[in-house]
Amino acid sequence: MTSGGLGRGGARPDQRPHGWGGGRAHRLYSVVVFVLLASLDNVAIGLVPPLYKPIAGAFDVSGRLLGLVTAVSFLVSAVAAVGWAYVGDRTNRKPLLMVGTLLWAAGTGGSALAGDYLTFLTAQLVAAVGLGAVGSVGFSVVTDLISPTRRGLVMSFWGLSQGVGTLAGTLVGGLLGATDWRRPFLLLTAVGLAATLAYLFTYDIRRGQSEPELAGALDAGAEYDYRISRTDLPRILARRTNRWLILQGLTAQAAFGSLVWLPVLFAERAEAQGYSESTALVVGSVFATLFQLGGVLSIVGGLIGDAVQRRTPRGRALVAAVGILAALPFYLVLFFVPLSIDVPDGGSTGAVVGAILSSVFTEPSVGLSLLTAVVALALTSANSPNWFALIADVNPPEHRGTVYSLGNLVNGVGRAAGNGLVGVAFQGLRAAFPPPLNFAVGLAAFQLFFIPTGIMYWLASRTSPADIDNVHDLLHTRADRL
Repeated sequence: MTSGGLGRGGARPDQRPHGWGGGRAHRLYSVVVFVLLASLDNVAIGLVPPLYKPIAGAFDVSGRLLGLVTAVSFLVSAVAAVGWAYVGDRTNRKPLLMVGTLLWAAGTGGSALAGDYLTFLTAQLVAAVGLGAVGSVGFSVVTDLISPTRRGLVMSFWGLSQGVGTLAGTLVGGLLGATDWRRPFLLLTAVGLAATLAYLFTYDIRRGQSEPELAGALDAGAEYDYRISRTDLPRILARRTNRWLILQGLTAQAAFGSLVWLPVLFAERAEAQGYSESTALVVGSVFATLFQLGGVLSIVGGLIGDAVQRRTPRGRALVAAVGILAALPFYLVLFFVPLSIDVPDGGSTGAVVGAILSSVFTEPSVGLSLLTAVVALALTSANSPNWFALIADVNPPEHRGTVYSLGNLVNGVGRAAGNGLVGVAFQGLRAAFPPPLNFAVGLAAFQLFFIPTGIMYWLASRTSPADIDNVHDLLHTRADRL
């Protein structure tokens, strides 16, 4: 980290004039663009699982190899994010975001054009490298637009956009790809190119501009000139809250990673009731999308986190711990509750979707499943906004992107493990539990990883007050040096 502090009048080369004014409308536009782009990387992630069967059939490989694509992509994206974030914490962030978006758009387009499994895998890995920039660098930018008292709320939109992206990927993959699996990839490629254009008009956000301690100095014309360096990495890991926030992702994402198989579980249930594969694919995608709507309530989790944080500096971590642990029994019920599916086999996609939506109100088992899923997702969604906000609370501005990316790296390892190992578990359980029961038992077992996750959030609630105070003191000291 440079020790030159913040200077007046002599802005660094990466701190250019701030776009077309930086007014309220410009800032709102910038936040909307960053939030939407955060959702698109999850659209790309959620696109493949509903299409495992048709893609595997097209390339004449096993479904397990397609699961490997998803697992490796999670990991590559997380590793790449560390590099993107470190560079982003040192330089201008907008060009990095544009390059990253172009990379994942190119990889997604290449996936659509792939003629064999290895080409498809390579294209997905190219996309994964680009995706690493969107989350890590985008997170750093957004935290500089949000005051500490509103971080939970705005971060809930950030997290919600990612959940909605996963849902959209599942839905677009299942519906558009039911007859041609390549179409969803082509559509997402076009959206990615449009997103790159949208970046050109975003506000060039100054590092640290949302911090109250720095407000007076920045308003007077100073620039926050501190940048991360390699010598800061031990200091980052020495913050006890950082360690818990990073490590919890290993177990949390093992559970969350297994949930990408939800479309497969419900598709298998449909096939077990006699439906054709194409109809079952639509059924699985729509049910999985409906059952994840509880993630919308992450906004409530963010608001509660903000409110409790104003009362106690342990607030955000406690809200996340309670939400994660309380959700576990609802997930277990969701996987095992009997589900009666009544849709027109071989009917159009619209007819199948309409029948499923109608069954929410006419079929008690579907209504009960939906209610259980909404509660489970609502509780676990308290994790996301409070995790994002805590990273910003316990780290100075020049460290946030890197800490986020380190957490995301561990998240990627956990998600890849959850996504990959649960597939192995399904196969191992098949001897004792015929499909679709093997999928239900396997998914239920992986949700037990939420228990150590909740414990780590409780431990973070004990260390976060001191770490937050240390950041406040550090920023006050730096502001006085202007």
